[in-house]
Amino acid sequence: MIPTNGIEHAAAISLTKVQEKAPDLVSLYKTAGASVRRHGLEDVRAAVYLVLDRSGSMRPYYQNGTMQHLAEQVLSLSAHLDDDATVPVVFFSTDVDGTTDLNLGRHRGHINKLHENLGHMGRTNYHWAMDEVIDHYVESGSHCPALVIFQTDGGPTSRPAAERYLCKAARLPLFWQFIGFGDPDDNEFTFLRKLDTLAVPARRIVDNAGFFHAGRTPQTIPDHHLFDQLLQEFPDWLAAARTAGIVR
Repeated sequence: MIPTNGIEHAAAISLTKVQEKAPDLVSLYKTAGASVRRHGLEDVRAAVYLVLDRSGSMRPYYQNGTMQHLAEQVLSLSAHLDDDATVPVVFFSTDVDGTTDLNLGRHRGHINKLHENLGHMGRTNYHWAMDEVIDHYVESGSHCPALVIFQTDGGPTSRPAAERYLCKAARLPLFWQFIGFGDPDDNEFTFLRKLDTLAVPARRIVDNAGFFHAGRTPQTIPDHHLFDQLLQEFPDWLAAARTAGIVR
């Protein structure tokens, strides 16, 4: 569930609840909490979305458990930001391949299981996944900020469409944190770096995106480093979005 009352001073999901519902996530939860505090976000309430690439080249990352692990990291982070610790998940390739909710206690193997039932792995089109997130957020009636963690292993087929959707979304309380998997020298990631630096205010009212590269073996990145990278630009966006009246 997405919180509907904006930023408030209240407890997130407690350690006790995590121990009861998801004891396997306790270590991730504690590490995520330390990162939340380092970035001054302990009193922030925000929805957390996860967007996962299912293009054909992503197959090894599903097979070796990397995608399930990323989802568990994001769910553990969500427990500090969203009182229900529920993460809406969007799978995409050529189009939106499927959607689900990731919940504490019902997370084990969930990403792999759904992925295996979604069939063909196509090309890479960001904009349909972005449109799905925007629609979900608008239909929720929420006014609180949202952190959208958008994973991919390459640039989109339609780059103008991805730029257009990112700029369109800049007026909504959505921050897009892109995370790249794969060869750091691959030119495919040039586009993501461009998205991260689109002009403000000429192209978008605020800088609503960040990007970091997780390398060829993302599952080996220390958890604290991944959480710090996911949150690195979020506080600056929150401040700018409040000033612009995007976040109430």
